[in-house]
Amino acid sequence: MASVATGATGAAPRPRLHERVRAACAAIGAASALWACGEPAAPPPPPVDVVVAPVVQRDVPITSEWIGTTEGAVDAEIRAQVPGYLIAREYAEGTIVKKGDVLFRVDPRSARAALDQARGDLGRARAALAKSRLDVDRYTPLAREGAVSRQELDNAIQSLRANEALVQAAQAAVDSAQVDLGYTEVRSPIDGIAGIARAQLGNLVGPTDPQPLTSVSQVDPIRVRFPLSEREYLRFAEAFRKRIDGGANAARGDGGASVELLLADGSTWPHRGFSVPASQGIDPSTGTIQVRAEFPNPDFLLRPGQYARVRVVTELRKGALLVPQRAVAEMQGVHQVALVGPDDKIAMRVVEPGPRFESLQIIEKGLAPGDRIVVEGLQKVRDGVVVNPKTAAAAAAPQG
Repeated sequence: MASVATGATGAAPRPRLHERVRAACAAIGAASALWACGEPAAPPPPPVDVVVAPVVQRDVPITSEWIGTTEGAVDAEIRAQVPGYLIAREYAEGTIVKKGDVLFRVDPRSARAALDQARGDLGRARAALAKSRLDVDRYTPLAREGAVSRQELDNAIQSLRANEALVQAAQAAVDSAQVDLGYTEVRSPIDGIAGIARAQLGNLVGPTDPQPLTSVSQVDPIRVRFPLSEREYLRFAEAFRKRIDGGANAARGDGGASVELLLADGSTWPHRGFSVPASQGIDPSTGTIQVRAEFPNPDFLLRPGQYARVRVVTELRKGALLVPQRAVAEMQGVHQVALVGPDDKIAMRVVEPGPRFESLQIIEKGLAPGDRIVVEGLQKVRDGVVVNPKTAAAAAAPQG
């Protein structure tokens, strides 16, 4: 019997698995290549929209600020001048009082009794003086006639002079007792705002008390006292001298005061004032000199002890270059601005900032007048990026 040979029918062997995978990958690669050649490349991203502003050049005043506290132009301590019991308080705490208003009453009985006694002593002295005058008038003609001795006349004259001195002393005692009786009514020496009463009714008060009965502060004008270092004083001495002249002109109604007061809530006091050195020299323990500024306070709104900042114009910067503060980026002590070139490409420029003026920043170095800088969208740009610049006015206009 003949054997049957494998593959006698002539069929081809089946390809292996890895050969089929390689063929599939080649087909996919070829299809991808054909698709890429037939489609266009992705377009570049559009320019970034930014708001730009030109660098402005103009003269600006440079200001300096110091922190201080308000105080009354006059702060008067009210004390009892005579000893006695406090029997009445005649004012409301924290209210406005006038010069001469009664603030407290001290029991007047002791002072009134002392006045009555002094008046009695004055009456006796005057009676003795009258008798002495009669004796002198009677002895004078008798001494000329020899009816009385010259010694008796001299004694009468000396007695007259002594009684005249006693009358003067007794009159002074009466005046002093009247003053003490008047001091039982404790009056305000100035116009101002009366403070909290430190003594209560029934307390024994007197001129030796360690603390006053109360205090009255004259707050129109109001003062702000602040320290100035020796270096600052030497730097701004000329500016303060001008403020003194300006204050004198302001007092005459000619204007000239140019000191601003900033309150704790950030508001600016509507009345301007002037500043002058308040102490005669530099305090060696602190190295500062005390300076005060005075401001009108017609409505008594400002009170002593408030926090305040004083702003003084100390310099006029000629031709300063100004940019918005938000256009300056600061990182690790380096300040930069995004400069837009003629081709609308960004060039990051390192600048040297100077003092600030309102919402603007003075640039000392790094820019020129008319340069365009990015003021909005600064975080979206980098060096070499093309932008679509818009001015602040155009960016704010409604789109139709």
